[in-house]
Amino acid sequence: MILEKIREYCLKKKGVTEDFPFDETTLVFRVGGKIFLLTDIEPPFSINLKCDPEKAIELRERYEGVTPGYHMNKKNWNTIDLQSNIPIKEIYKWIDHSYELVLSGLSKAERSKLVKKF
Repeated sequence: MILEKIREYCLKKKGVTEDFPFDETTLVFRVGGKIFLLTDIEPPFSINLKCDPEKAIELRERYEGVTPGYHMNKKNWNTIDLQSNIPIKEIYKWIDHSYELVLSGLSKAERSKLVKKF
C-alpha cells in the first residue's frame, strides 16, 4: 500500500515523529515538532506537503493530481492525489522538499539538537 511506503520513507528521516493530533484518521509527520506531511489513512488517499510557493504553482500546472493544499495555506501547501499517475519517486522528492523546508525553518539550536539526537 502506498501510504505504508510513504510512512516508512518519512520515518527514516532524522527527527521525524508521527501522531494523530486532529482526529483518529489524520496522520501527521513532524520534524522538530513542525508538520511537513499530513494524510488521511482512509480512502481516497492523498497527502498534503509543504512546498516553496513558486514550485507549488509549477507542480499544480504540470500534474493533474496536484492541487492547492486542502484545509491548508494554498500558497505554501499542495495536496497530492495518490490515485493519480504521479511516480512514487517524484512524490519522494516532494516529501524531501517539504521536510527540508520545515527543517530549515527551525532555529539553529533546534536543528543542532536533531543532529545530535539522531
